[in-house]
Amino acid sequence: MPGHERRVLVVDDDEDLRRTVKMVLAEEGYAVLEAANGAEALTRLHDGPLPDVILLDLMMPVMNGEQFRRAQRADPALAEVPVVLMTAAGSRAIEPLMALGPTRVLHKPVGLEPLLEAVDEVSSGRGRNGRAK
Repeated sequence: MPGHERRVLVVDDDEDLRRTVKMVLAEEGYAVLEAANGAEALTRLHDGPLPDVILLDLMMPVMNGEQFRRAQRADPALAEVPVVLMTAAGSRAIEPLMALGPTRVLHKPVGLEPLLEAVDEVSSGRGRNGRAK
């Protein structure tokens, strides 16, 4: 969509990872917000504007990724924001979380190309059933 700077919310307790992802995405033209845990992410979402995609870690203090996703999906104002899970957990640990409806799952350590591809596809709407927004 012309004139719309795509926004990404990076939710991870690893400050170095957030900083690196922010730097990479900013170089690609994204506006990037950060949150260190799910509770902080919910506050950022309610303060607006809503991001086009959320990059979400699962293992965090205060409110983990699963708790965040349940709260996000329960809130009609936030439920439609797509989520890309980023996790170091193995694929078996991810299976139960698929019920939470992530748009994509990236396994840590996340490579630069898969990260950029996922953010581009999901933030542009191509990550949802292959259709543009």
